[in-house]
Amino acid sequence: MTDNQRTDGRLGGKRVLVTSAESYMGPAIAELFAAEGADLTVDNGALLGPDEPAALIESSGEIDVLVANLDLPASNAKVTEIDDPTWLAGFEAMVHPLMRLVRAAAPGMIERGGGSIVALTSSSPLRRMSPQAVPYVTARGAQNTFVRSAGHQLARHGIRLNAVAQNFVANDTYYPPEVLANEKFQARLRTEVPAARIGEPQETAELALFLAGDASTFIYGQIISQDGGWS
Repeated sequence: MTDNQRTDGRLGGKRVLVTSAESYMGPAIAELFAAEGADLTVDNGALLGPDEPAALIESSGEIDVLVANLDLPASNAKVTEIDDPTWLAGFEAMVHPLMRLVRAAAPGMIERGGGSIVALTSSSPLRRMSPQAVPYVTARGAQNTFVRSAGHQLARHGIRLNAVAQNFVANDTYYPPEVLANEKFQARLRTEVPAARIGEPQETAELALFLAGDASTFIYGQIISQDGGWS
C-alpha cells in the first residue's frame, strides 16, 4: 500500500489497473474507482503488440483488480465486402489483448489467492444488431466467449473474470455527443431500447465497481448486459 493510498471507500486498499483509460469507458471508471479509494494505475496504450500486455502487467506490480477496457470503432461492411485488414483489426485491438492481459495477470492473482478481472465488452453479439457491423460484432462475441470459458476455469483459483457487455451507453467511441443529438438516433432509442434513453457512463462504472469489489465474490465467468434492456 502506498503512503497516500486511501483505505476507505468501496475499493479502499485495492490495487487497480485500468487499460485504455482515456477511451471508451476508461474515463468514467478511473474517476469512480479513484473516488472510491483504489490505488489506481492507468494506461493509455492500445496494447497491440504481442508482448505489450505482459509488460504492462509486470510494470504495474501486484494488482488486485484488472479492468480490461478495450475498444475499436465499429466497421459496417457487407459480408461480401469484408476485407482481411478490417476483419483482423477487431481481434488485434480487442480479442488478443484481452487474452494476453488475462494470461499475464492470472499467475500473480493465483499466487495471492484471487483477484478480479473486469472486461468491458459489448452486448451487440447477444442479439441481431442493425446496422450489422459483422467484423466488430464477431470480435466482441469472441471476447464474451473467452470471458465465459476462461472465467469458469479461473474460478477455482478465486479469480473473478466477468464482463460488462454494454450498448447504448454514452461514450466517445460509439455514442459521442453528435450521435446523441441526432433525431433519427433518438427515435431509434425510443423504439429499440426498452429503457427509451441512453445509458450514462457512470452507470457502467458502478457496475464495473461492483464486479471489481468485494460485493461480487460469488460471480464468475458472467456476461452482464448493460444496455437498457436491449439484449
